[in-house]
Amino acid sequence: MAQHFSLAACDVVGFDLDHTLCRYNLPESAVLIYNSFAQFLVKEKGYDKELLTVTPEDWDFCCKGLALDLEDGNFIKLADNGTVLRASHGTKMMAPEALAEEYGRKEWKHFMSDAGMACRSGKYYFYDNYFDLPGALLCARVVDSLTKNNGQKTFDFWKDIVAGIQHNYKMSAFKENCGIYFPEIKRDPGRYLHTCPESVKKWLQQLKNAGKILLLITSSHSDYCRLLCEYILGNDFTDLFDIVITNALKPGFFSHLPSQRPFWTLENDEEQEALPSLDKPGWYSQGNAVHLYELLKKMTGKNEPKVVYFGDSMHSDIFPARHYSNWETVLILEELRGDRDRKPEESEPLEKKGKYEGSKAKPLNTLSKKWGSFFIDSVSGLENTEDSLVYTWSCKRISTYSTIAIPSIEAIAELPLDYKFSRFSSSNSKTAGYYPNPPLILSNNETLTTK
Repeated sequence: MAQHFSLAACDVVGFDLDHTLCRYNLPESAVLIYNSFAQFLVKEKGYDKELLTVTPEDWDFCCKGLALDLEDGNFIKLADNGTVLRASHGTKMMAPEALAEEYGRKEWKHFMSDAGMACRSGKYYFYDNYFDLPGALLCARVVDSLTKNNGQKTFDFWKDIVAGIQHNYKMSAFKENCGIYFPEIKRDPGRYLHTCPESVKKWLQQLKNAGKILLLITSSHSDYCRLLCEYILGNDFTDLFDIVITNALKPGFFSHLPSQRPFWTLENDEEQEALPSLDKPGWYSQGNAVHLYELLKKMTGKNEPKVVYFGDSMHSDIFPARHYSNWETVLILEELRGDRDRKPEESEPLEKKGKYEGSKAKPLNTLSKKWGSFFIDSVSGLENTEDSLVYTWSCKRISTYSTIAIPSIEAIAELPLDYKFSRFSSSNSKTAGYYPNPPLILSNNETLTTK
């Protein structure tokens, strides 16, 4: 494989929407998402009212890459070889002795080293994006509450979380003003959303002018997608994209057969008719990558048009686009931004920083003191041996399935389209694909244990 990647060599450029093209104001959006679930659990399902009160310090629990064991209420952080680096029961971190007793040095019971390990399962849930993360804090506090008040050892609250998702985020929720998330975003979008910088708008137009086909593929529903795009890009945003696909139900969009997941036509944001194939550009719902690629062949006149897809979720965007469709993938990794915005040594309490009013969250892309780095962590040495540093499972997946990783689209918007990025590959260093710089913690620890 070539050592470099260039947008100029791509025929098609596709984008996820939430946390990719549309950046959120994380300290505000996190609180809104948390409240949308907490209020449902308290008011509709009878959970303890203490779930509604969150302090700034509570948000330190949030760290991408954690898995929740749905049965025992433990959260875990995995090493690249599947062993458990850190764990908590609810929000209570396990001491090294308890961790060793519970998990030892063996692979976590649900770990599979190959691609077959899902992020969604009846037994566990992986938190891999900023929409999910407030739910990690909520679920951890639910475990605390049920442990303290009911003495529970095993848990079945997940069905109530799923009901909360359905209530707040079902297809009709935007139109019907269900729950508190959509009504609040409609009321004050500027509080939660960042408009696209001019540099990004010009860059999208530059791609278009260079003859690239532009795609938008989002799991958000059509009406919410329209609100976001009009706010961040302007009312003429549809002129930029040849094909818009909403309610894409990723990762199924990439992994499912066409017969399982046809495209649907839309009228007034409502799904109308299932299509046997995709014959022309436009705005559609659901669908599958196979039929989309057939259309891209027709539009480009090429047997194998080269597609690159930008996304923020390893589970929904990057892994499936690479694994099932063999697309180039650009991971939007805001941890690269947080890594340099706030150094770990800034240990002044959050409440003294002035900008954290009330229960406002810390930016979710900054370092968690409880969980440590998203990228690497230490394994405590056995007797008479030193601690060793290892890559996390999340970090390994970045270098395995991403072509490059960037903190935001803005970070590359002023580069020429033929700029040659160093790509992640087995023949390059583990940090080669990070642009403009690797995470500080990886730069400072070039030699790491890999197993």
